[in-house]
Amino acid sequence: MAEGFVAIVGAGPGAADLLTLRALDRLQRADVVVHDRLIDASVLALIPATARRIYVGKASGDHAVPQEGIHELLVAAARTGQRVVRLKGGDPFIFGRGGEEVQALVAAGVAFEVVPGVTAASGCAAAAGIPLTHRELASSCVFLPGHLAEGKSDDDGDQQPDWAALARPGQTRVFYMGVARLPLIAQALIAQGLPATTPAAIVRDGTRSTQQVWAMPLARLVQAAPAYGPQPGLLIISETCRLSPDYAD
Repeated sequence: MAEGFVAIVGAGPGAADLLTLRALDRLQRADVVVHDRLIDASVLALIPATARRIYVGKASGDHAVPQEGIHELLVAAARTGQRVVRLKGGDPFIFGRGGEEVQALVAAGVAFEVVPGVTAASGCAAAAGIPLTHRELASSCVFLPGHLAEGKSDDDGDQQPDWAALARPGQTRVFYMGVARLPLIAQALIAQGLPATTPAAIVRDGTRSTQQVWAMPLARLVQAAPAYGPQPGLLIISETCRLSPDYAD
């Protein structure tokens, strides 16, 4: 990693040993690390003591630094000749706004690379024993942001999902940050014909030692789901959830 360079690095879904070798290398050579809220402590512990850490975490309604401010931080640090790591949970290009950061770096003429990471969908599903695809149960998989279930487009212009298409059989639906909107998501899908008995699961703190899994028919999951909290949670709705060892009819 040359001087005056930004590496946009996916930290994976949690556990440090799910980092790629390239991600670890970039971390260990960083002068500055700009990191998100959901980076596991075991990953942060790998940052050199000499590196400057800048926290830019986001929670619902609480952004430590606006996205435009993050762009400015990356550009300014790189222009002083520093090796910058933008450390993001999961994969930078899956609901990580990594694409926007790349656009800002290109516009500023700053050299960069993107280091892929294990995204929450594949990492958490695998840790919970839930295949995202299966020849007999799900031939496709869709990733969605849970906040779109609230019935309006968000500030970034994201549009409402096609609930009728999502209710069709033979697919896996993965909602990032979908736990708080589970009742709305279930209502929208069931209204379009998805059986209320469709297997579903919530995976909280996936791949971590604190991982918890709730797997059961969708209608029951709405009633049994944990209250929304600060821990990251993933909602999966698919016949493949039935294969989880935690599934309970």
